[in-house]
Amino acid sequence: MKLFDLLGFESDSNLYETALTHSSYANEFNVESYERLEYLGDAILELVMSDYLYSNTDYKEGKMTKIRAEYVCEDALYEYSMKLGLNKFLKLGHGEAMSGGNLKKAIVADIFESIVGAIYLDKGYLEAKNFIYKNAIEHIISEDILFKDYKSLLQELVQTDKRSLEYVVISESGPAHNKNFEVVAKIDNIIYGKGSAHSKKEAEQKAAKDALDKSRWKI
Repeated sequence: MKLFDLLGFESDSNLYETALTHSSYANEFNVESYERLEYLGDAILELVMSDYLYSNTDYKEGKMTKIRAEYVCEDALYEYSMKLGLNKFLKLGHGEAMSGGNLKKAIVADIFESIVGAIYLDKGYLEAKNFIYKNAIEHIISEDILFKDYKSLLQELVQTDKRSLEYVVISESGPAHNKNFEVVAKIDNIIYGKGSAHSKKEAEQKAAKDALDKSRWKI
C-alpha cells in the first residue's frame, strides 16, 4: 500500500518524504529530517483539538486541558501512527533501523505530528484539520481510552476536583506463588471500578481503567 492510500489523497510534494525522515537517516545522507515539520504539526494538532473541545463541549478550562493532553500525548500519537501504518514508511539510519526504530514509541509518535505539518503546508489548514478529525478526534468522540497508565489518568481527573482516590484489596485467592488480587478503586469512599490480576499493581490499573470506562470523563 502506498503512503497516499493511507492518507486519503494524492500529492507530488516531497514534504511527506521529509516528514518520515528520522535524524539518523538525515545525518547519514545529508538531507532534512522531520523535526521542523513535527514542530509545526504539534502546534496545529493542539489548535484543532482545542477548537474541537471548545466548540463541542461545555467543559471548564481545566477539564479541556486534561482531555487534550491525554489525546496529544506520546502514547496517543503512537497509537494514531501505528493504526495508520505510518511507521512502515519511516526512513531510518542503519543503526536506528537495526535497533527497531520503526517501532520505537518516541519516533513513531513524532511522525504523526510531522505528517500533520506536511499536510498543512501542502494542502492547507482544512485538509490538516480533516486528517486530525479522522485519525485523532474520532477517539475523543467515541471516548476511547488509549493509554496504559490508567492510574495516573484517573488520579489527574480526580485531583482536578480535589477529591480523594484510594485502591483497596478486597480479596486474595490462590496459592502463595500464584495469588490473585481483587482491587476496587474508591473515589470519596464510593467504589467506581474493580479489577483482578496476579499482582496488586496490575489489579489497580484494571480497577482504574474500569472506573474510567464507566465514568466516561464524568468523574
